[in-house]
Amino acid sequence: MKPQSLYASFLLRFFFALLCTAAPENEAPSNGGTIVFTTLGRPDYDWDIFTLPASDPPSPSNELRVTDGESVNYNGHFPSSSPSSVLSLLHNRSLIQVPEASLPALQLIYVTERNGTSNIYYDALYYSTPRSTRSRSALEIPVRLQAPLLGLEGNKNRVSMKDKPSLSGENLIYVSNHEDPGEPRTSWAAVYSTHLGTGLTRRLTPYGIADFSPAVSPSGVWTAVASYGRDGWDGEVEELNTDIYVFLTRDGSHRVKVVEHGGWPCWVDDSTLYFHRRSEDQWISVYKAILPKDKPVSTESVSIQRVTPPGLHAFTPATSPGNYKFIAVATRRPNSDFRHIELFDTVKNEFIELTRHVSPTSHHLNPFISPDSTRVGYHKCRGGSNGGKTPQLLLENVKSPVPNLSLFRVEGSFPTFSPTGDRIAYVEFPGIYVVNRDGSNLRQVFPLNAFATAWDPIRKGIVYTSAGPEFSSVSTEVDIVAIDVDDVSQSNYKRLTLDGKNNAFPSPSPDGKQIVFRSSRSGYKNLYIMDAIKGEAGGIERLTDGPWTDTMCNWSPNGEWIAFASDRHNPGSGSFELYLIHPNGTGLRKLISSGSSGRTNHPSFSPDGKLIVFTTDYGGISAEPISLPHHFQPYGEIYTIKLDGSELKRLTYNSYEDGTPTWSPFYIDAVDVEWPRKTQCAFEDCHWLNEMPSRGTMVEPSGLAKPQCGVTCMHRSSNRQASTVCRNRATMAMKFNPKSHTYTQIFHFNLNQS
Repeated sequence: MKPQSLYASFLLRFFFALLCTAAPENEAPSNGGTIVFTTLGRPDYDWDIFTLPASDPPSPSNELRVTDGESVNYNGHFPSSSPSSVLSLLHNRSLIQVPEASLPALQLIYVTERNGTSNIYYDALYYSTPRSTRSRSALEIPVRLQAPLLGLEGNKNRVSMKDKPSLSGENLIYVSNHEDPGEPRTSWAAVYSTHLGTGLTRRLTPYGIADFSPAVSPSGVWTAVASYGRDGWDGEVEELNTDIYVFLTRDGSHRVKVVEHGGWPCWVDDSTLYFHRRSEDQWISVYKAILPKDKPVSTESVSIQRVTPPGLHAFTPATSPGNYKFIAVATRRPNSDFRHIELFDTVKNEFIELTRHVSPTSHHLNPFISPDSTRVGYHKCRGGSNGGKTPQLLLENVKSPVPNLSLFRVEGSFPTFSPTGDRIAYVEFPGIYVVNRDGSNLRQVFPLNAFATAWDPIRKGIVYTSAGPEFSSVSTEVDIVAIDVDDVSQSNYKRLTLDGKNNAFPSPSPDGKQIVFRSSRSGYKNLYIMDAIKGEAGGIERLTDGPWTDTMCNWSPNGEWIAFASDRHNPGSGSFELYLIHPNGTGLRKLISSGSSGRTNHPSFSPDGKLIVFTTDYGGISAEPISLPHHFQPYGEIYTIKLDGSELKRLTYNSYEDGTPTWSPFYIDAVDVEWPRKTQCAFEDCHWLNEMPSRGTMVEPSGLAKPQCGVTCMHRSSNRQASTVCRNRATMAMKFNPKSHTYTQIFHFNLNQS
């Protein structure tokens, strides 16, 4: 049998056990249906892993794409074990036969998000021609052996995020967030070790602690991680204020803090670590920590030296065993809008640029070096010329941890399904768009800036929205508008609010007669109810009253409850909790909060009214944000909860920003729906990396780093008493400055539109 046939047979048999029969459409059981949500920027991450020689002059001709162009592939690792030893460990090793008469393989372990969930894959690429005679075309058509390293049924990890893998002997070391610590705003991220032969999995991170970015020492004895220890996450979303800890790889014991203030560790030998941190001069730089061999290891006994100079940001360092000549780093230079991979010569103390010579207007992330120091890997947009197979998706299946409930990531913000389930309305700043569920008949139905969408349950084709600037003050005019999406004229909408105040987040009653919305007409943002057809001209009733913000309201399918988000527990703090109230103003009660200063926003009822889906920071943060593109709120995840506050359930597991979920009564088969258009893979780098200390200003991104969102309001406060400054982006995060005792809050609509 040919190697290609063996590979196809292997994949077919391996994944057959993971497939399940979906419930027929329109036959969703209680609490079933479909939840759609937005992930900031994620539909544009067409990432593959590439590699360049470490010693040859960098050029497009010697850059090799290693991964296969399927889905999103990132955070790679070149294992030191031989391909035969790796493949022999796998459960299904009888299905895999290494091609005969082939040269040694280029092998890779990496994170991939195919099949609707995160997993760690192993790829071995075999070539039939000697390296000296290979052309670029020959490099890109290898024989590929591929295997998932973590099966859902093997180590009981279920649905979860997997990240930062490395192979140590027969064990895979990686991050997973499948275990609930049971505390709000506490990260689920922890380091695990899985034996590839048996599937036996051991947790290496102590319970009650979150670990990120594990790195195994060359001997395999030690693992280093970035962690904020038992102090926990304080809401910071840049460096995470982590420290570096070291423990025994075999069982997680002998854990000790070796560096205060550091992230993304890597080893060159068993006593030398590299890591990054923000220096006193505000440049993010790479440092070296030397652990003592003749006395106990502690933060006092470890020697720390700065490696990269000021004048640029250098971070996510990579090393290889025994290589004292160079490291690889990602950089942001003041004269560049893009993140690039460079080598830093540790002998000459100088940089050698790599990826800028290959693709100068693309971001390149998280370098790693082969064990023999000959190749440098990284991930970036694959590009159409590289044979990418992944189409742009309107609906991307995200594996659901709940039976008979399908999850979809949607291109566009504030997505909602029509009552019949055949159309989707969504926001793309500026304007409201409607598209058929199969991706056809895409139309802009409202050209002005707007946010939030809600379909009328009775009148066909009527969509309500908030027309005006988001993140605006109580005195800014924002109107509730009813749009007839089937009317192709320019006068297809009607203003329902007339007071010139800030009116937003409309939600119709199940009989279509009334709308609940938030309004600033009293000087504060509270909830009101008005006639759905005549608007406030037909009468208006006040539902809530107080010097706080009540917002993001949603009417239950049976008409009994209205759910909303509010900061009434601490007005102006940026912290939101979920509440329930009857439409007549009685029965007010808090449903859930997300711990101190937490955020629980954008509630939406299930079809039977027994559950609420919402977005929250309840699960903390899952990865070092500097290792990702920009996410204003990289802690945002989708949860559900019963109306009595019980059975809190996490639905999404990633390190991205998930927000604005809504619940459709129709079950949609968990199959991707392709988009009728193809957009270019592009994303923004972390906005705070645009801050160049020597300039003291923000260097705004340009080129392919296209905007992913709308309007930003940066909320700067001392003791949380605030004024607001708006900029041309949309954000919501909180950063605490321990020197000035001030908070910087950055608002983004996905989780905290108020």
